[in-house]
Amino acid sequence: MAAVSAAREILRRLHEVMAAKSGAEAKLNQVVQIVAQQLTSEVASIYLLRDGMLELYATKGLAQEAVHVTRLSMGQGLVGTIAATREVLNLAEAKAHPDFAHRPETGEDDYHSFAGVPIVRREMAIGVLGVQHREPRDYDDVEIEALQTVAMVLSELIHGAGLVDDAQVAQARAASSGPLRLAGMKLVDGLGRGTAVFHQPRVIIEHTVADDTEVERQRVYSAFAKMREQIDSMMGQAEFSAGGDHHEVLDTYKMFAYDEGWSRRINEAIDTGLTAEAAIERVQARTRARMRSIDDPYLRERLTDLDDLSNRLLRIVSGQLGSAAKSGLRGDTILIARNLGPAELLEYDKRFLRGVVLEEGSLTAHVIIVARAMGVPVLGRVAELFAQVSDGDELIVDAANGALLVRPAAGMIASYETMRVLKARQAEKYAEVKDLPAISRDGRRVTVMMNAGLADDAQAVDMTGADGIGLFRTEFQFLVSATLPRRERQQALYRTVLEAAGSRPVVFRTVDIGGDKAVPYLQGDGEAEENPAMGWRALRLALGRPGLMKVQARALLEGAAGRTLNVMFPMVSEPWEFSEAKALVESQRVLLARQGHALPEVVRYGAMIEVPAIIETLDTLLPMTDFVSVGTNDLTQFLFAADRANPRLADRYDWLSPAILRALRRIVRAAAAANVPATICGEMGGRPLEALALLALGVETLSITPAGVGPIKAMVRSADLGALSEQMAVWLDTPGLTVRPALLAAATAQGVDLG
Repeated sequence: MAAVSAAREILRRLHEVMAAKSGAEAKLNQVVQIVAQQLTSEVASIYLLRDGMLELYATKGLAQEAVHVTRLSMGQGLVGTIAATREVLNLAEAKAHPDFAHRPETGEDDYHSFAGVPIVRREMAIGVLGVQHREPRDYDDVEIEALQTVAMVLSELIHGAGLVDDAQVAQARAASSGPLRLAGMKLVDGLGRGTAVFHQPRVIIEHTVADDTEVERQRVYSAFAKMREQIDSMMGQAEFSAGGDHHEVLDTYKMFAYDEGWSRRINEAIDTGLTAEAAIERVQARTRARMRSIDDPYLRERLTDLDDLSNRLLRIVSGQLGSAAKSGLRGDTILIARNLGPAELLEYDKRFLRGVVLEEGSLTAHVIIVARAMGVPVLGRVAELFAQVSDGDELIVDAANGALLVRPAAGMIASYETMRVLKARQAEKYAEVKDLPAISRDGRRVTVMMNAGLADDAQAVDMTGADGIGLFRTEFQFLVSATLPRRERQQALYRTVLEAAGSRPVVFRTVDIGGDKAVPYLQGDGEAEENPAMGWRALRLALGRPGLMKVQARALLEGAAGRTLNVMFPMVSEPWEFSEAKALVESQRVLLARQGHALPEVVRYGAMIEVPAIIETLDTLLPMTDFVSVGTNDLTQFLFAADRANPRLADRYDWLSPAILRALRRIVRAAAAANVPATICGEMGGRPLEALALLALGVETLSITPAGVGPIKAMVRSADLGALSEQMAVWLDTPGLTVRPALLAAATAQGVDLG
């Protein structure tokens, strides 16, 4: 018997069964007869999820007295294991399996071999279809695929007959897994609670058996043509023409999109009588099974590409296009995605976005930069995310502890609410100091500014009470754009930010892209970099592409017309780089003046100090500058030669170690001697205890995240900075391993508010 012919005959006969007017139980009895006959099995059985238990609902070959009597819980026996794991079992000797559970009432003692597949509805097993033989044997792949095809049809039949409805599926999921804690990697700190919403809503296949296979084949041909057209269009866009990683990804996509083997397998599934959607999913299930059995990471990644492409094809053929952003968020939401781009995140209404959870994701992804600016917690690298979370599940994201709480129990929710109330009380306390200056108990005035990168962020200056924007990251506009932003767009953004800030200063950092913040339209500068953080990025890239920097310089100069323009260059490694960058901006100022454009009243130039080499030439650099800003994130990783994106090193080196503090003291003293204002703009300045150490070193200006402004103001107003400065000098001259314990003890003794 040809297996494909058997599958086609099974589907033909199932189509007749589904069209008949008999009751659901009679139909299932017919199904087991058909399966047993076509696969020459002595036993064929269907178990259905009823009231949280897997009930023997129909059988050919087992004792009829066991029907509606034999019941197994999720995870119990072979049937329960299949339902709990949603994995296939193919056993030559069923009794040798560790999960085998003997049920004497079924009369199955004489049977040795067993094969079973889950019947799945909305990502949840609602039943199991199994076959058995007296003789020990392994089942062929084509037989297993025939069973899986029948299981797809059974899912539709069972749902249509109301034997297991979607409410039961949801209840079964909750009952089978209950509250769940999934581990992940903290990508953006924070805590949030909301309902799970999938960025790409799942395609629910409602019809599996084709009325006309030729119609279904034409639907698939049309979907393939549209998908190939989309990929060809992306490949032809200017931003991908220069090559690089993005181009390689699309090359792989194109290879799969035109793969005749893939389309042939889908056609073969249609030949058996499946609809276009069911055929694509049938082939996709085979791909996922292969993914689970492959250890080679490269091959797994290629199969993941094919799985993503299958999802794209399925959405096209079903007409279910677009992301959840198109329909809009209607309440507190935790967004679920495999991966997410920065532009995609910005499509969501941040009033309702309480967190993002990614099955993949990395610390260096562009979306993380945007999410941090939006104040949205992000958890990444959550294994089994799509298998364990359903649309509408209640979730708590605890990014700080690297945890996702799924369907949390009452105690978990109570703990979350307690923490939320405490944070709200803290926010109220910080709101009281919002409009007060950050003046310490001994009368020292500290300037507390905020970091920003989006036009909306500028509005937070008023809400937080910040003294201005000490760091506006202009690269955000480049990261969320598919092509190089035109000068007019850049100019409009800069003008909007300055208008929102009013009379308060804004410091624009020129574009810091390249390296770990690569954009596809600027690829092609050479081989892929092994150490991107120390590679072709920031000012190095900008000076290497003067056209890019000239366009930004003109946009900044025109956007700041009639105002003061503070422009700062990132990652200055040697004084000549600063001098060359300043000269480039000045040349554009002269050009615009000659053309009669309105210009800023004053242009002030600053340098980012984040490369250790520049510390050795501060005596040359400082006289050239109007101000400097220390980027503690990069400076720390370069001083310690420790990649800040590596989770193994994330907490290894202390910001309060003498190595960091002595380097910072040296910078602060040199800047003060040259009468050049120095700002700290990094995560270190946003942490109350670390910020206290900076102020004790003599730092007078901090630029931090908007959320950190209130806590830092409260800390400053509760501290005696003069006394701490004297102690800091002693600690650094006679250092231990870290200043942290001594500083914490001194702050506690003073009653400093550390949040």
